[in-house]
Order: sequence, then structure tokens, then C-alpha cells
Amino acid sequence: MLEAVAAASAPDEDVSDAAHRLISSNRIEGTPVFDRCGDKIGSIHAVMIEKRSGQATYAVLTFGGIFGFGSRAYPLPWSMLTYDQAQRGYCLAVKREDIEAAPYMTLDQADRPRLAQEPVYHHWDEYL
Repeated sequence: MLEAVAAASAPDEDVSDAAHRLISSNRIEGTPVFDRCGDKIGSIHAVMIEKRSGQATYAVLTFGGIFGFGSRAYPLPWSMLTYDQAQRGYCLAVKREDIEAAPYMTLDQADRPRLAQEPVYHHWDEYL
């Protein structure tokens, strides 16, 4: 029995098993995001979860900057993202230019999104 537990938690196990419905949030962070043309536009910085319902509501997409400095954080409704197993990342039905034109947040020194004065969380409502 102990061998079975050790084998199940082996570090080199294949975690891309499509049979699993759930994924840990720390595996989502850093996952690439592609635009509708299939071009990589950034990666998931964080998943924002509604406290009461426990539902993922937004993914914070980051891109730009150098070595994380000056990068922009774009909160996208979780429902806009579709996981593409072939690309091993999330896809959006919008162009990179649509993302770049959207209001964004910056990251503070603790790597947390800082809210901007514009209503960034409601920008994408028209796309849903």
C-alpha cells in the first residue's frame, strides 16, 4: 500500500491526465494564454475566486514588461477562457489588440494587482 501512495505522488507523474475535472490554482498560474489567432499574448498571473460561492470569476492575465517589471495585469472573466489541450494553455476569442486596449492594473511590490481608477472588472461585460 505504501508503494502505491509513493507512486501516486511521484514528482514526474503525468499531471495532464484529461480524466481529472479539477486543477490546482497553482498549476493555472503561469499557464500561457493565446489570442484567437493562436499567438501567445501572456500568462495567467492569478485566479480570482468569489469568497462566498467559491467560483472562479476572473483570471488575471499579465504580459509586457521586462522580467516582470512594468507588466500589466488584465482581469478577464473566467468564462472568456477556454482550455486548449493541444496548446497546453488557455485561448481567448479576442485579438491581442483588444486586450491591449482594455483598462489594466499594475502589480505592487508584493506582486499583487493594484486597482486602477477605471472599472477594469466590467470592461469585458459586452463580450459575454
